[in-house]
Amino acid sequence: MNLRHSLLATLVAVLWGLNFVAIDLGLHTNGRDVPPLLFVAMRFVLVVFPWIFFVRKPDVGWAAIVGVGLFMSAGQFGLLYLAMALGMPAGLASLVLQAQVLLTVLLAGVFLGERPSGRQLAGVVLGVAGLAVVAVGRSAVAPLLPFLIVLAAALSWAVGNVVARKAKAASGLGLVVWSGAVVPLPLAGLSLIIDGPDAITATIGDLQPATVLSALYTAVFASLVGYGIWNRLLARYSPSAVVPFTLLVPVVGMSAAWLALQEVPSATEVAGGLLLLGGVATAVLTRGGGPIQRPGPASASGVRLADADEQNPQRLQKSASGRPSENSR
Repeated sequence: MNLRHSLLATLVAVLWGLNFVAIDLGLHTNGRDVPPLLFVAMRFVLVVFPWIFFVRKPDVGWAAIVGVGLFMSAGQFGLLYLAMALGMPAGLASLVLQAQVLLTVLLAGVFLGERPSGRQLAGVVLGVAGLAVVAVGRSAVAPLLPFLIVLAAALSWAVGNVVARKAKAASGLGLVVWSGAVVPLPLAGLSLIIDGPDAITATIGDLQPATVLSALYTAVFASLVGYGIWNRLLARYSPSAVVPFTLLVPVVGMSAAWLALQEVPSATEVAGGLLLLGGVATAVLTRGGGPIQRPGPASASGVRLADADEQNPQRLQKSASGRPSENSR
């Protein structure tokens, strides 16, 4: 990868890392809390409109589009925003969400018959150990529920990866936009039930600038711009050259949260985070530069398993035309 494209890949990692701080600032502004599920619905309205009128429907079935929308978008981000609304720090959320890489390895083995290599299994074991250490460190200073909800968000993202892989989705911008159309109405309806009409009316009637800017950033920069650049890089280069840049996402996320939100993780959380990233790196990096992972279509920071026939470069190039999650994380 040349210098210009390496810088673009780094830019995407920065955009996705900053996404977590943007979410936190939008959820908690001027002493007021925005209903998290309503906030996700607002984000995806901006992801979908007006772009759905200009971006072609992806060449996959409607079941795949709905499945990706429900799991990779609604499930992942609904749970992520909920966890952060309940107190999960933005930086730590950007780290824990990387568990989706390890979960995708396991789910693809069970449901797609994609047998993970010994290296990938070693990465899963190391990553799970890291998550356990983070959980211990988190439970010592705060309730564990938000941490568990982020893990559920990672699982939802991983399920979305498997749905997209089974449909042989091209993972392009079209899948991001069209699957995003699944999100607003169900999550707005859930928010209406959980938070009540008064909270919805009060939030929409008095939208704070920070909330609007946050929604715009997450929709335009994290989703549309970030995925647009990422998909072009994947269309040009082997996934093994592009995917490792996602390891920068939690580094950027935790650094930005430290600078902007004064979040300082405990020593135990840092140690567990390093173990988790080590596991993810073991699972996604290759020895000889050959591709073993591909990012999932809609998420912000993770990757998917490569096709079983990854030795076929024409098919790999065709199928690697777009991302993860997400997330995003």
